[in-house]
Amino acid sequence: MQSKSMTKKAKNLSNIYILGNPLLKEDSLPLKLLPELKKSFKNINFIELDPTENLPEEKELILIDTIINTDKVKILTDIEKIQSSPQCSLHDFDLGFQLKLMKKLKKIDKPVIIGVPSKENQDKILKELKNIIPNLLSKND
Repeated sequence: MQSKSMTKKAKNLSNIYILGNPLLKEDSLPLKLLPELKKSFKNINFIELDPTENLPEEKELILIDTIINTDKVKILTDIEKIQSSPQCSLHDFDLGFQLKLMKKLKKIDKPVIIGVPSKENQDKILKELKNIIPNLLSKND
């Protein structure tokens, strides 16, 4: 039998999925940030995810991924705005398509993508994420 404090602690645990490709410099920053994010947020499960595989079926899915041609962290909640273009990789197209399909099938309700720039200072991005993540999770409670 679990104690009430253990049950409450487990309930407060959130998942944030990290996407990226360690082989492509322009798509690897989310993965590089992963160790520091895990250290900074002990109450969050940061899980590496390959978007070509099945995305988890969570009503409030939160992802961290690379956004090309930006210099700051951005929050994307309207997945209809994800478009394919010559500047996006096939990875981005697949993610957008899969999110839209999952929403249509009612497998997810409120997907959120925390987009990080591909060419920015790692410490600067980490600082932005440390401000954004707690605010984002408090809205989902």
